[in-house]
Amino acid sequence: MALDRINEQWGPKFPRPEFRHSTKKRLAMVIDLRKCIGCHACSIACKQENETPLKVFRSWVKQLEKGRYPNVRTYNLPRLCNHCDKPPCVIVCPVRATFKREDGAVLVDSNVCIGCKACIGACPYDARFINLKRTKPIIGNGTADKCTFCAHRVDNGALPACVLACMTKARTFGDLNDPESEVSKLVSLNSVQTLKPELGTDPMVFYIGADMTTLERVRSGGH
Repeated sequence: MALDRINEQWGPKFPRPEFRHSTKKRLAMVIDLRKCIGCHACSIACKQENETPLKVFRSWVKQLEKGRYPNVRTYNLPRLCNHCDKPPCVIVCPVRATFKREDGAVLVDSNVCIGCKACIGACPYDARFINLKRTKPIIGNGTADKCTFCAHRVDNGALPACVLACMTKARTFGDLNDPESEVSKLVSLNSVQTLKPELGTDPMVFYIGADMTTLERVRSGGH
C-alpha cells in the first residue's frame, strides 16, 4: 500500500534527516472556497511571477459541475503543490533534486534534476510537470517544476503572488506553527479539508467549505 511505503520512509528511522522540517516554522496555505469566485487571477499571477511555459501550470483552478440541468452548480477548487509533510516526491528522487526545506516548503533544485519524471509519477496531486525552458545541454529533456509557495518572495518577506492577486482574499498564507498567525487561526477555528488525506502525505494546503462530492471526484482520479 502507498500509505505503508510513505510511513516506512518517513518514520523514525528515515535515513535522510535533512528533509525533515524544523518545529520552529511550518509554511501552509488556507483556501476559503466560500470566497473563491473562479476568476483565475491566482493562476495568471503565478504564471507572470514564475514565467511558467504555456500549457503547464504551477497553480490552477479546477471547475467542476454538480447537479442535473437546470439545477446545476459550479464549484471552484484551486490546485497547487500541497507541500506535504511526508512528500512521496522526495522519496523517489534518485538524485535528491527534490527536497524539503526547514520551513516545510518542498522545492526542486533545477541544477541537480535530471528530468527523469519519477517525482511526477509519485505526486498524487498532479502538481508537477517538466519545464522545457530549463532544458540542459547534455540531458536535453527539461527539469521538474511546480509551485514553490513563491519561496523567492517569502524569503524576502513578501507573500506568494497568488495570495496577493486574490481579489476576494480567499487565500491565506503563513506559519502554521505560530498560534497568532492568520493561517493557524483559520485551521483551528474552522472545519478544514485536504486532498486525498487517506494517502497519509499530510498536505499543508487546507480548504474551507469544500464540497465533499468535488473532493471525491478528485480522489477518484479527476484533476
